Amino acid sequence: MITLRPGSHAYRLLLLLSAAGEFPTRSLHLLGSVRTLGALVHRLEQTQRFRTEDGTDLGCCRMLSVSGKRDKRTIRLYKNALPLLQALHPAALEQYLTLSGGHRFSGSDAHIQRNHRVAETLAVCLEAGIEFRPYILPALQKQRIAQIVPASPAFYIARSLKRLDSTEMNKTIFTRLTGALFAYETCWAVYNTRGAVMKWSGMGEFKTAQHLAELARMNAGLPRADHALLLGESMDVALRTMEESDKSRRMELRFDRIYPHVHFVPLNPQGIRLLKILTRSDWNEQILSAVFPPEWRAIGPGILEHDAQREGTFILSYLDGDLARLLRLRQALEHSDAPCEVVCFPWQTGFVRAYLGDRVTLREIDMDALETALDLAEPEDGEP
Repeated sequence: MITLRPGSHAYRLLLLLSAAGEFPTRSLHLLGSVRTLGALVHRLEQTQRFRTEDGTDLGCCRMLSVSGKRDKRTIRLYKNALPLLQALHPAALEQYLTLSGGHRFSGSDAHIQRNHRVAETLAVCLEAGIEFRPYILPALQKQRIAQIVPASPAFYIARSLKRLDSTEMNKTIFTRLTGALFAYETCWAVYNTRGAVMKWSGMGEFKTAQHLAELARMNAGLPRADHALLLGESMDVALRTMEESDKSRRMELRFDRIYPHVHFVPLNPQGIRLLKILTRSDWNEQILSAVFPPEWRAIGPGILEHDAQREGTFILSYLDGDLARLLRLRQALEHSDAPCEVVCFPWQTGFVRAYLGDRVTLREIDMDALETALDLAEPEDGEP
């Protein structure tokens, strides 16, 4: 007997598949123990009896099917399991059939990988407590300025954004753009580059940014959409992406000219914790206030990109994972010998050192300590 209880592994898998259509087996680590989840997936490939949390019998069926080879294996709902979606929400089944084209999936590797990029983004959102269910979120529009998006963080999948665009947008834009995240004062363009170097598509990317800016203005009253989240499998992806950007000869098409702030979020537990920080109200001020004494805080621009200054040393916080600011700092260091320090988490240190070299001093901040300061720490066992 499988109980579809909110928060359980079976329920969360059903939730993700209701919105993404399929999920890569290689990314089960985003949801918890790979061994536990792998065993559950195998069990759900067999016929089981299901019930809701209140004991309502949902009947017997096989919930999942798994296909593909090696690291491209994909998890999908078995056709006879579609009625289980009603246990999530009355509109979940209809939305799923609309998004999946009537439970039809392409065998094209490009389509599968595209769906997997979205699914991984949704898994990170799920773990970070961000709403993403299309059947729960109010639909975005472009007819009038109104407060459509919820007050709490919400992620809109790219395919719903594409339908609202009146122009013929470059299809390559949507290979890595997985959606838009609205969180209080910020609209984030969200990309998932997985293990590949992120390659920005020039003018097409500008059109995407303009499209998101209009959606942010019409649906959230935000004046701009100048932030992006870049998801990737490891900090090595961030390093290779930065090195590739440095080779660009067209400065106007460089990624930090499209989005002045591009925050790298690794597809792992540390990245999920970082996303929780970035989706707080007034997150930047909260981070800086927790890390720097008031007398150190920067009061204006300087010769180097910085957040604080102490005894002539410029200090930049990389705790938010902002790649664009690191890029601008590296450029400024080529023309200045001013002392500089970068504050980062221990898991960011190797990347920052590899990118900036020995020109800067690094100071590590424990992530647990910052979460405690921001009142984000998980309670210990036995605590309320």
